[in-house]
Amino acid sequence: MKENRHPRALRDRKGHLSPDADRLVAAALGLSNSGSRIEDRYWEAQLQVRIERLLEGGHPQSIYDALDRLNQTDAEAYGALIEAVEESSEAVSIEVDGARWEALLVAAPLIVWTRFRIPSGPVPGPAASALSAHWQAHVLAKNTRFAMIPYLYSIDQLPRDFAELRRLTRKLATAALGAQAPKVDLKSLPETADMLADSRFLLGVVAAPAGAPLFRWQETEPHDHAGRVQCLESWISQGRPNLEPLVAGCGFECLLPDAYHINLRESDRRVRPYAVRAGVHFLTHALRTEPGALRASIGAFGEGRVDEYRIGLALADSDEVAHGVVWPMLGAESETDDPSPLERIKETLRDVGVTDVRVWPDLAEPEFCEDCGTPLYPNEKGEIVHAELPDDSESEIAHFH
Repeated sequence: MKENRHPRALRDRKGHLSPDADRLVAAALGLSNSGSRIEDRYWEAQLQVRIERLLEGGHPQSIYDALDRLNQTDAEAYGALIEAVEESSEAVSIEVDGARWEALLVAAPLIVWTRFRIPSGPVPGPAASALSAHWQAHVLAKNTRFAMIPYLYSIDQLPRDFAELRRLTRKLATAALGAQAPKVDLKSLPETADMLADSRFLLGVVAAPAGAPLFRWQETEPHDHAGRVQCLESWISQGRPNLEPLVAGCGFECLLPDAYHINLRESDRRVRPYAVRAGVHFLTHALRTEPGALRASIGAFGEGRVDEYRIGLALADSDEVAHGVVWPMLGAESETDDPSPLERIKETLRDVGVTDVRVWPDLAEPEFCEDCGTPLYPNEKGEIVHAELPDDSESEIAHFH
């Protein structure tokens, strides 16, 4: 089952579904209960036609309503539907001079951490050209066409609507097949939230003749084929020197460039321990102390199930939370996993030197500050409080110079 990359808090349940949403639910249920590949293909075709019509028309609400209904009623069918929606938003088929091309939206994520502000924004021309060339040479199949947006996106700046995402995919595919620079409005992107650890993304589209490989690991000829590990190693060795100036003052990890949605999920998963490490590192500088002088209070939050853990970090002799970290649960993760998310959090804290760890025994409803909207975090006494640095701390997150 595909994981949902968004937080697992549910929307309000709708009493009645529109005809489109109702048919999507029925087809997803049919696919999840299918007994053969030939039946799978039937239901997949039903879903694809309806989803693409709704996305192309700019009316995705029926899709969201169907997802909300299945999220609350049938996890397998929800997985089947979200997979179909993601595929239709990140992949398009285009005909050029009588030939059919398949195009896929791809992302190259960076997991970035720092004491400073994590940069995002335009990629200078020489760096963009070099990164595009390395992406093509070391990750993509030989007969593909490629167009990359010369911009380093934050998570806040990525399209949040499946219809918008499909429009972007089609626009980039048209540019790639026409050997043109993509024309994307980058001036109206929202501001980026300041985080100590976060993801950054390069986006592009790769296109290949229908039925041909998109990536080097799909190539069948030995001199063209490279496994995923080899592709990642080549991308790191060749691409990293061009990425380092884009995130000056930051540590970062490169993930393998791959399809858009799978890399969103992977970046969400990989950034969580870095957020904990970066939070502890930040506090040791801001409070002029050592990790062993900090206490972590961990609480499970959600409505009826654990949707996230919140970690309140404080000086060991203080009840005030100085910094907080949210560890979201992703997809099918649960507290019964081995190791459990809670054990992974505690292991991450131990790795960075925080040994005083308290865990709340009960599930709490997630609360947020009424003034600024930020999450509230648990303290040692079992209270949910605002994270605030002491007045005498070196608290400002600055740009790196």
